[in-house]
Amino acid sequence: MGEYQIRGLSSQTWDAFAELCAGHSGGGFGGCWCTYFHNATNAERRAAVDALPAPDGADRASMCRAYKRKLVSEGRAHAALVFDDDQAIGWCQYGSPAELPGITHRTEVESSGLPWPDYRLGCFFVARRHRRKGVAIAALDGALKLIADTGGGVVEAYPFDTADKTVSASFLYNATRTMCEQAGFIYQRTKGKNHCIMRKVIEPS
Repeated sequence: MGEYQIRGLSSQTWDAFAELCAGHSGGGFGGCWCTYFHNATNAERRAAVDALPAPDGADRASMCRAYKRKLVSEGRAHAALVFDDDQAIGWCQYGSPAELPGITHRTEVESSGLPWPDYRLGCFFVARRHRRKGVAIAALDGALKLIADTGGGVVEAYPFDTADKTVSASFLYNATRTMCEQAGFIYQRTKGKNHCIMRKVIEPS
């Protein structure tokens, strides 16, 4: 992981996470502040956000920020933050299926009859000027280490199966099959048109 450091998302690292999000229009998905996968449907997410007290003039992005901060303070949002010195430059979101129910093609994923994983990987994000410098790999490695530190388990990922396609890094919010294979994930099956399901067992540290 080179010179990068990994720290878990928490109230102690919130300010660094918030600075990274704020500098990138809320971190993707229309300024969702990495809340997209925390609810099974868009309607549930809107309801959760709208249930918060709203300061006068608050826009949707600022409300998503408040919702994410609430989840973090309650221990219901997890991510491996990648730091370059004291600056957060990327993350890999992870959590239990209950914490991250809002994956795409959810019915397809959960109807296989297989036991659900202990953890899912949600979104990856890397600051613009740090892309293609190994940050996403460091974030993935960091997330797996944090999972190992809390007892390990079966981890499921839903990366893009890009094959020989050229895809902009800004669209690879679930990472790539190649990157997950390099981290030891095993291919399970396709998911939707451009994704696949992969799994890895993480032993406790």
